[in-house]
Amino acid sequence: MLQVDLWKRVLIWATVVVGLLLAMPNAFYSRVETHNDAVKAIEAGFDTSENRDLAAGWPSYLPSGLVNLGLDLRGGAHLLAEVQVQDVYEARMESLWPEVRDLLRDARDEVGTIRLQPNAPLGELRIKISEPAGMNRAIELVRTLAQPVVSLTGAGSTDLEVRGEDDVLVITLSEAERQALDDRTMQQSLEIIRRRIDEVGTREPTIQRQGFDRILIQVPGIGSAAELKEIIGTTAQLTFQPVVSRTSDSSERPGVGNELVPALDQEGVYYILEQAPVVTGEDLTNAQPAFDQNGRPAVNFSFNPSGARRFGDYTAQNIGSPFAIVLDDEVISAPVIQAHIAGGSGIITGNFTVEESTQLAVLLRAGALPAELVFLEERTIGPELGQDSIDAGKIATMVAFVAVLVFMALSYGLFGLFANVALILNIALIFGLLSMIGATLTLPGIAGIVLTVGMAVDANVLVFERIREELRTARGPARAIELGYEKALSAIVDANITTFITAVILYVMGSGPVRGFAVTLGFGILTSVFTAIFVTRLLIVIWFERRRPKTIEV
Repeated sequence: MLQVDLWKRVLIWATVVVGLLLAMPNAFYSRVETHNDAVKAIEAGFDTSENRDLAAGWPSYLPSGLVNLGLDLRGGAHLLAEVQVQDVYEARMESLWPEVRDLLRDARDEVGTIRLQPNAPLGELRIKISEPAGMNRAIELVRTLAQPVVSLTGAGSTDLEVRGEDDVLVITLSEAERQALDDRTMQQSLEIIRRRIDEVGTREPTIQRQGFDRILIQVPGIGSAAELKEIIGTTAQLTFQPVVSRTSDSSERPGVGNELVPALDQEGVYYILEQAPVVTGEDLTNAQPAFDQNGRPAVNFSFNPSGARRFGDYTAQNIGSPFAIVLDDEVISAPVIQAHIAGGSGIITGNFTVEESTQLAVLLRAGALPAELVFLEERTIGPELGQDSIDAGKIATMVAFVAVLVFMALSYGLFGLFANVALILNIALIFGLLSMIGATLTLPGIAGIVLTVGMAVDANVLVFERIREELRTARGPARAIELGYEKALSAIVDANITTFITAVILYVMGSGPVRGFAVTLGFGILTSVFTAIFVTRLLIVIWFERRRPKTIEV
C-alpha cells in the first residue's frame, strides 16, 4: 500500500524547514554579516550605540550562520612563510649558559676559571677552562643538565651532547633534540599565527604546514598581504632583563653573559643587560591596551603564577635598581624598581599611539613567535577578482540547474516536476548544512555543488525508470510506485555510498581547495539521497492520495 506514516511526514517536513531556515541568512549575506560582526564587537566589550543598531539589523530569533567565502571568492591575502628554526637553537644555548656557568663556578677548584668563547657555531656552547686536567669533571657536571628528549622519535635520547676538545668544553644539542625542537617550533608558530589572526576577527583563515619549515597562510577578507604581514610577521619577543649599565657608546663590549641593546625612543642610548631574562612574554597571561597616569597610551599586563613569583622575588631583592622591558631587541622602558611588586601585573609605557598600544597588546596576548619568519611568496587577491569567480560560479550553477530541470520535466512529466522541487530543496539543504558548521565555500566547493546538481537526479531517474518497468507488467499505479522505490533503493544506496567514501578520502588526504570540494560533494550526496528517497516520494504520495489516478504517465 502506497502510504507514509504521519510521524515520518512530520519528520521529513521538519527537516526541510530547519534546512531552509539555516540556509536563509545566505540570501541576506551583507545584512547578516554586519549583524554578526556587531554582535562579536559587543561581546568583546565595544557596546556602542552604533554596534547595537547594526546588531538589530537582523532578528536575534532567526539563525545567523553564514557560509564563509574562501580566498578565491572573497579576495584577501596569501603568504608563504619560512620559519627560521635555527634561531631556536641559538636561543636555547643562550638560555643554557647561565646554568652551565654557575655549575662550573662551583667546581672552580677542579676546572679552574672559565670563559665563554664568542662566535661559536650555531647551536653550540664552547667554554674554555684554565685546567685541562679537570675536563672529565666538567663534562660529568654538565651532563647532569641533560634531559630526556620529549618526542616519539627521540625516546631514550637526551637533549645535550657534551665533549672536550683540549681545553675547550663543547656543548651541542643532540640530533634527536634538534628534530624535536624543529617540530615544536613549527607547531608553536602555527598556533601563534592562528591566534594572532583570530584576534583581528578574520573569517576562516587557512593556516597549514607545508614541507619541513614552511607555513601557508591564506586569509579571506583582509585588505592586503602587507597588512597580514604586519599582524603575523612581528616576533614580539618580550623579556624583562636586569640592567648592568647604561652607555652612549654602541661599540662598547658588554662582557660575557651580557648584551648591548639600544633604547627604542632615545637615539644614541644603549643598555648593557644580562642575557638571561627574569621573566619572558611566555609567562604573560593577559595584555590589554590602557592609559598611564598621564593619559598616554600604554599596555597593562599580568603574569601566570610562576612568572609572578619570579617577578615578585626579583623586585623584592633589587629595590632601587633599574629593570629593562625589552621588546624585539629594543629597550622600550627601563624603570627603577621602587617597591616589591607582588601582584604579578604591571604596565608598559612608552611613546605609543593608541593604534600601536592596541597592536602590541594583540601581539603579546597571542604570544611570541619562537623564530623569525621569512616571507617567500605574497599575493593580494582583490575582491573584484573574487566577485568575478562568484559570478562565474553562479552562471555555471544556473546553467547546470536549468538544464537538469528542463531535462527532468521533458523526460518524466509531472514526476519530473516533483524531482525538480526536490532538487531545489536539495541545494537549500546543502547551504543549510554548510552554514550550520560554518564551512568555507571556495571555487572547488562551487564545482562540488554543480556536480551535486547533476548527481542529485540520478536517484530519481533510477526510481522513475523502475516505476516504468513495473507499469509495463500491468500492475496498478500505487503498486508500481511502491515497488519502484523498493527495488531501486539498493542501487541508489550502493552508488552513493561509494561516492561518499571517495569524498571522505579526499577530505582526509587532501588540503585546502580539495577539502572544500570534498565537503560540498559529501553534503550534496547526503541531501540528494534524502530528497530523492523521502521528499520526492512524499510529494508523489500526497499527489496520489488527492487525485487517485487510475493510470499514471511517467
